[in-house]
Amino acid sequence: MIVYGIPNCNTVKKARTWLEENGFNPEFHDFKKKGITAEKLNAWCDAFGWEAVLNKKGTTWKKLSSDVQQMVTDQKTAIEVLLQNNSAIKRPVVEVDGKPILISFNEDQYKVVFK
Repeated sequence: MIVYGIPNCNTVKKARTWLEENGFNPEFHDFKKKGITAEKLNAWCDAFGWEAVLNKKGTTWKKLSSDVQQMVTDQKTAIEVLLQNNSAIKRPVVEVDGKPILISFNEDQYKVVFK
């Protein structure tokens, strides 16, 4: 299991804490330090939809120019923006055996998936 995110993100902290308290010991991938690939973003977009992977409610998105925001109309353009602004990725993303299974943190959803 790999949890992708940023260590100081409250949602990532909640997800990691929940996983650890429930007996999981996931690897953590800090995509601010380790980066993220277009291939990985495409897999997440295929699994969840690009609109779910791109966090339009976050500060990073809101700070982007309106020109950049309006440019994002599909998966390809969303990934281009996310590669340049990886803090705009919805987080955390949890993968098991290399497959993306969860995005964000919802305790009820985690209970269903991991119990």
